[in-house]
Amino acid sequence: MNRFKFLAKNKIDMLPKTAGGYIFKEKKDILYIGKAINIKNRVKNHFQGKNWWEKTLLRQGFNGQVGFFETNSEIEALILEANLIKKYQPKYNVMWRDDKNYFYVAIAKNNAGLPYIYITHQFKNSKIKNLKIRYIGPFTEGTALKKTLRFLRRAFPYYSIKKHPKLKCTYCHLNLCPGPVRNSSLASEISNGAGPEPDAIDYKKNIKKLILILKGKRSAVLKSLKKEMKQLAKEKEFEKAGKIRDKIHNLQQVMMHTHVIESSQPVGNNRQVGGVSDIPPTLEKIAGIKNDINRIECYDVSNIQGKQATGSMVVFVNGQPDKNQYRKFKIKIPEKPNDIAMLKETISRRLQHSEWPYPEIMLIDGGKGQLNAALEIKNQSASWRTKIKNLKIISIAKGKQELFIEGKDNPIPLKNLPREIYNLILQLDAEAHRFAITYHKKLRKKNLMP
Repeated sequence: MNRFKFLAKNKIDMLPKTAGGYIFKEKKDILYIGKAINIKNRVKNHFQGKNWWEKTLLRQGFNGQVGFFETNSEIEALILEANLIKKYQPKYNVMWRDDKNYFYVAIAKNNAGLPYIYITHQFKNSKIKNLKIRYIGPFTEGTALKKTLRFLRRAFPYYSIKKHPKLKCTYCHLNLCPGPVRNSSLASEISNGAGPEPDAIDYKKNIKKLILILKGKRSAVLKSLKKEMKQLAKEKEFEKAGKIRDKIHNLQQVMMHTHVIESSQPVGNNRQVGGVSDIPPTLEKIAGIKNDINRIECYDVSNIQGKQATGSMVVFVNGQPDKNQYRKFKIKIPEKPNDIAMLKETISRRLQHSEWPYPEIMLIDGGKGQLNAALEIKNQSASWRTKIKNLKIISIAKGKQELFIEGKDNPIPLKNLPREIYNLILQLDAEAHRFAITYHKKLRKKNLMP
């Protein structure tokens, strides 16, 4: 509760318009806990008294405080709400819904003794409780929870049924399921002292991490994964380290997803929210560009301890990816490269290609250091300087959730960006990373071949 900032009822206009959790509190009593895409709009809606508990609250004369806590994403807001409802059992949350109207993530054991995950709202069913199933929740929105699990499954593939078929299922082919279990019982292996097979150990570790994320401990999971990746790279287990690196990126992308929580606000004029069918005009204002933005290039670099170092360039024209203009760069730096050096080489080699149309915006993965490195290359040669005088370079620091813009001293928090720009930037960054990783894996596989 210390993380929450509290405002009096007459100060709710000061609430932020960002995603997060909120609390109605009177003295020491927690009355209601909720989550929202836009905290300010959602809280103001409550004071219109549409639901019975809202009418009751207004009729009794609410004179308490409204607390709020901003999150980096809608998914974090959903998880925060579930954990707070479980902890405080607020009066109106409990009265508004019985247990059958709440949703829980259930973790049970399949026929091979491995965890499988599903959604239920039969938490108090005694017959089910006897099976020693673990529950996480309560969650208030089933659709949002399904979306969250679907996104998390990309980073942590899991079983969703008790008995997996002998052949690969559809989810296996999508890399969302570990696949058929090779042994019918892991318990016998453990009892014989052999221990479970390695993929079973990794799978259980993944499930533990997924559970931690659903409990709101994303930072701890990311820290653990980064430590694991560094250790594997130190042991020259580059293939395994690469998989962990991909998992870290997937998790970062997952937690930044939008359109997870149902919006309480109607969308006027049939306008598509968060679409990327064209470049939002406000991006020009944010980037400080006078001309229209037609072309954006996004760059990413990929390597494990300098091995098979690659750079990638993806191109979006009028808000849509143009894969015919994608380019990949095999890094040629003789000494062991680092991310800054790799980025410099990639940007330099790209700018030398004057036959390729120059963009209005270059988006790079990284913070202030990466931005300065790219600017150094941009201003290095007179041969292209005049041709790119209208080019702006932007960097996205996913760890700190900030956007650095050339010519501006202070970064912009991603959560403060208009939703359509936020979505466009995430799509660009994810596509550049996907393209870089695909090429990196191809080189890695080629290097492993005899």
